[in-house]
Amino acid sequence: MKKFTTTLLLLTLLFNVHAQRGIDSLKKLIAYAKEDTTKALLLNELGFRYVKLNPDSALLLSQQAMLLSRKSNFLKGQEKSFGNQASVFVATRNYPKALSSYLSSLKIYEKGNDRKAVAKNLADIGRVYSYEGDYRQCINYTLKAKAVAEAIHEERLFQVDVNIGDSYEKLNILDSALFYTQLAYDHALKLNDVDLIGAATNNLGNIYSKINKPLVALNYYHASIPYTTKANDDDAICETTFGMAKIYKQLGKPDSSLYYAKQSVAAGLHSRLPSRILDASQFLTTYFKQNGRLDSALHYQDVSVAARDSLFSQEKNKEVQSLAFAERQRQQDIEVQNAAYQGTVRFYLMVAAIAFLVVVAFVLWRNSRKNEKAKRLLQRQKEQIQTSLGELEDTQTQLIQSAKMASLGELTAGIAHEIQNPLNFVNNFSDVSMELVDEMQSELGNNNEDEAIIISENIKQNLEKIRHHGKRADNIVKSMLQHSKINTDQKELTDLNAIADEYLRLSYHGLRAADKSFNADMAIHLDDKLPMANVIPQDIGRVLLNLYNNAFYAVNQKAKTVSGDYKAKVELTTLATNNHIEIKVRDNGNGISDPIKEKIMQPFFTTKPAGEGTGLGLSLSYDIVVKGHGGNITVDTREGEFTEFVVNLPL
Repeated sequence: MKKFTTTLLLLTLLFNVHAQRGIDSLKKLIAYAKEDTTKALLLNELGFRYVKLNPDSALLLSQQAMLLSRKSNFLKGQEKSFGNQASVFVATRNYPKALSSYLSSLKIYEKGNDRKAVAKNLADIGRVYSYEGDYRQCINYTLKAKAVAEAIHEERLFQVDVNIGDSYEKLNILDSALFYTQLAYDHALKLNDVDLIGAATNNLGNIYSKINKPLVALNYYHASIPYTTKANDDDAICETTFGMAKIYKQLGKPDSSLYYAKQSVAAGLHSRLPSRILDASQFLTTYFKQNGRLDSALHYQDVSVAARDSLFSQEKNKEVQSLAFAERQRQQDIEVQNAAYQGTVRFYLMVAAIAFLVVVAFVLWRNSRKNEKAKRLLQRQKEQIQTSLGELEDTQTQLIQSAKMASLGELTAGIAHEIQNPLNFVNNFSDVSMELVDEMQSELGNNNEDEAIIISENIKQNLEKIRHHGKRADNIVKSMLQHSKINTDQKELTDLNAIADEYLRLSYHGLRAADKSFNADMAIHLDDKLPMANVIPQDIGRVLLNLYNNAFYAVNQKAKTVSGDYKAKVELTTLATNNHIEIKVRDNGNGISDPIKEKIMQPFFTTKPAGEGTGLGLSLSYDIVVKGHGGNITVDTREGEFTEFVVNLPL
């Protein structure tokens, strides 16, 4: 009874603390709480308060709460811990870990049959995918959230329609975008939700603008401005006014176009939205140049340059974090793969050694009565075989290490090019975030919850503004993970255009990272009607990476030896023919002479200086294409002019 009274008292105090938002009071309660479920709740509550103020502290508190909750099998505490951790990872843009936390909490909600929490959790997962630029996965999870919300008649969760519509609009699936956005708009009017009305009308303007109905789009844009202004949603205001500027230019009304473009820049500058500032300032720069007002054009050009620098820093910081996380995962996969391979090698060596000893024992038994000469001969043979086994083990070890370092070198060289000036973004973003956090703390201290919520929304918008520019980082991460994936020899339907394009850029960045003076043009001609091919994607990726590396090496060598106006160039072409897919890699390097051309597919043959090549790249590529996929690989070359490799894969 005494324990129950103490718990009840602590829970009552927790309610009062929540109302007063007293972090100090929470700390005092935690100091006196026992190691039970009550302390887990208190730790989670304090962690929730720290998500925006101090993410590191929030993560530590959530982990402590998780340990207590698991020790007591307290599912509610585990749910809150996972939720707080996910919020921290979203706030720090570590989206892979955020997804992991949300998926873990989803399992607990499903186990407890908390359908409302399941719907909200699914919507949160969809939101994280939208930050990553993966709009199809966003739609997938958000539709699941919508289905659960409709089943339990939870109207507040029907607002997910606006996210579904926005994702379809970003994918240019405009009929579906219009359908779901209209649903969201009707529901927003029913609830009189200012934020939702503003978002829905703005999205309707974007959709009608894309389907070439400028007057309808203008009506929705005009309708959204009072709502987005009331909600202080500068990001939506920027998007709306810029959309209006483009439409007025299309309609031949330059004064109105100029007015709204300036409004977009002003709203972007007010809330420090570099992507919005960049779009509108570039628009204004072009406008003033066309009208001969060079002073104004120069002014907005300076604004666009500053916005581009800020945006570049943000994007690179996001890419560095995502690439660092992916690299850690890749290293773990490599360690597991190497451990398994080493175990297999040891097993077969042991079997071979046992078999060899059995043979030796049998031979010794049969020849025990032979003369000493036969025994000496047998001993020499045994020593030779043992020496060969030792040499084989050494060779295997060297090959494993070489393969590991080559794979690591190719990937990290591409990463190195991307890691440029990350501290600039960190400093800029820290300044903005600290100002907003200080304002929110001040409002919380004054018990002004509404203003604090608005500030928290601004912080959220500050995080969301770079999501449109993370798609490149996402593609690089996927390419790296695909390259490092353990080969299971399982073929799957694969977009060869995507693989060919990504590995070309990775190869180029790798050479640029090794030689800053190198530069080359890349011409990419992708067949937009190329069908999906049933291949082993990581193997085809390795083939293309070898061909790209050789092409860039060839043009780099020629650039160092020729003079004049030579411009290094590598071309990628994909083409669908009769039941085949062709991938062509062409360079304007020094070409290959006829005697060497006959040997380039042979193992260990290389024309590179010692230490720069193993002579295995083209040989392995030939085996993958011909033996692994039933295709062929050919080369067309003219010495001193060009080389073109053609990979032909059957559909």
